[in-house]
Amino acid sequence: MTRNLTVACVQVNAGPEIKANLVEAERLIRAAAAKGATLITLPENVSLMVHEREKLFAIAKNEKEHPAIPLFSRLARETNAWIVAGSLAVAIGGDRLANRCYVFGPTGKIVAKYDKIHMFDADVAANESYRESSRYRPGLHAVTAPTPWGMIGLTICYDVRFPQLFRALAKAGANVITVPAAFVASTGEAHWHVLLRARAIETGSFIIAPAQCGEHDGGRRTFGHSLIISPWGDIIAEADDQPGLITATLNLADVESVRQKLQCLQHDRDFVGPLACLFS
Repeated sequence: MTRNLTVACVQVNAGPEIKANLVEAERLIRAAAAKGATLITLPENVSLMVHEREKLFAIAKNEKEHPAIPLFSRLARETNAWIVAGSLAVAIGGDRLANRCYVFGPTGKIVAKYDKIHMFDADVAANESYRESSRYRPGLHAVTAPTPWGMIGLTICYDVRFPQLFRALAKAGANVITVPAAFVASTGEAHWHVLLRARAIETGSFIIAPAQCGEHDGGRRTFGHSLIISPWGDIIAEADDQPGLITATLNLADVESVRQKLQCLQHDRDFVGPLACLFS
């Protein structure tokens, strides 16, 4: 297994036009490859951010027709890099879409797919509500992708609030876990850094979190601040709130070192309860 990995997080401000979004994604993928990145990660909804449900369904493509898939396949071949295409809105028939992550190997082949499991249904403020489950069908399976650096665990955005998924990925052999996101600005300010650092610490894994940023169609604002975090919970690289990219070179031996010091993944114990104890 290759011990060193140069990784990039691409940060974008996607809008309602797929073609324009893909032009910007390609520019930043090529810039990341020029900086030596061999694992290039993209945010959630990298090809499309649209507010109205009807408009989303009118624009969304099925897997065979989606223009992002052949583009990212070609870019993986041309840059000789692995590309984690954070997520695409994929038409799957019926009244909901899939929020689907794709991993492309350097031959251009799709190595893994992951459908987002946890749906962001939240009322974060009096005038700010989200119902992702009305648009997307939840995934059912946790997924890891085999690479020359070991297994990469796949998650998307709101998944970060469910540590059991990250723990399962780490126990399945993932030493790097990706968290592509379109994190709401209001919750990102409070929770983004602490949640991602916690997931790194709990699993002893590198966390790679490419993000959307800025204002989008319909006035939604995303937080930005893409992060690369060490297995000890240290922030190695961080973006600001503008489109761009960050890179870092990871020493994957750090995963083994941290997991040897703190063997949390081996220390699970079964328990009963919680019990409702009443004292008079």
